Amino acid sequence: MKILVTGTEGYLGCLLAPLLIERGHEVIGVDTGYYKVGWLYNGTEATAKTLNKDIRHISLEDLQGVEAIVHMAELSNDPTGQLSPTITYDINHVGSVRLAKLAKQAGVRRFVYMSSCSVYGVATEGDVTEESPVNPQTAYAECKTMVERDVKPLANDDFSPTFMRNATAFGASPRMRFDIVLNNLAGLAWTTKEIKMTSDGTPWRPLVHALDISKAIICALEAPRDIVHNQIFNVGDTANNYRVKEIAEFVAEAFPGCKLSFGDNASDNRSYRVSFEKINTVLPGFKCDWDARLGAKQLFEVFNQIDMTEEIFFSRGFTRLKQLEYLIRTQQIDKDFFWAKK
Repeated sequence: MKILVTGTEGYLGCLLAPLLIERGHEVIGVDTGYYKVGWLYNGTEATAKTLNKDIRHISLEDLQGVEAIVHMAELSNDPTGQLSPTITYDINHVGSVRLAKLAKQAGVRRFVYMSSCSVYGVATEGDVTEESPVNPQTAYAECKTMVERDVKPLANDDFSPTFMRNATAFGASPRMRFDIVLNNLAGLAWTTKEIKMTSDGTPWRPLVHALDISKAIICALEAPRDIVHNQIFNVGDTANNYRVKEIAEFVAEAFPGCKLSFGDNASDNRSYRVSFEKINTVLPGFKCDWDARLGAKQLFEVFNQIDMTEEIFFSRGFTRLKQLEYLIRTQQIDKDFFWAKK
């Protein structure tokens, strides 16, 4: 299958593309290149040929012969979304819907969209399912719900969108991110020997390893059409719903000599548990291989192998917000987040 993957130079994309290539698929990458500076270790055997292009500039010609698209190239995570909600809307909502419409026009048969469990926001009654009401709390999460809303009606006999609501990602990647909870705590444990939580750690978070997200995407691409056609899947495992306090404890266990402390307030109102029953019973071949404890151990091993330093951990290349603020401050990207012309 000829597959176009947006975001191949990102945290998830750089893991997914080689796995697709290994399975015999032809992969074309698209990435605007905001995060090229962030490369933690050499951990992939193959890389996809990648167009250096903003998703807002993708053309019909770019999609000729493409049979499936995996779309994950958006401004990622809540702090980045709040940096410029207008641009987040322009890229994450308008840009993504435009890409889906172009894909349908070009005859692309499958469109796998990376959504997020953050669309549930604050949920107080039991484990939320794909049928539960959404309650987005941030610009990032709001855009996810709007893309789902606007792309679902495009589905027909020739165009099959699938929406993957990923739990919060964790785990090692060559294009590492230290601005997501488990990875951040692991970096603190390694560099400072201390995890000092300002909150009491009671909010719930569902987690999923980056490699399990890649596995889910591959299963969706290769599944019979009727199983994934216009379907939403929460991506993860119900057993991997954790209180933030538990995540910190797993990290502290994996990093010898790390001191762990908690505050006495619940500073973050985003708390939700998610049911992942649907993906684990409906999508052929999917089952998570990782949990938070294994992920913490993996990060300890990677940090030990590469002799990670405090300078690396705190560098802008591994935190989305820091890198975008740098590109804006140095006028490398303009007010619309396009690369500035020289």
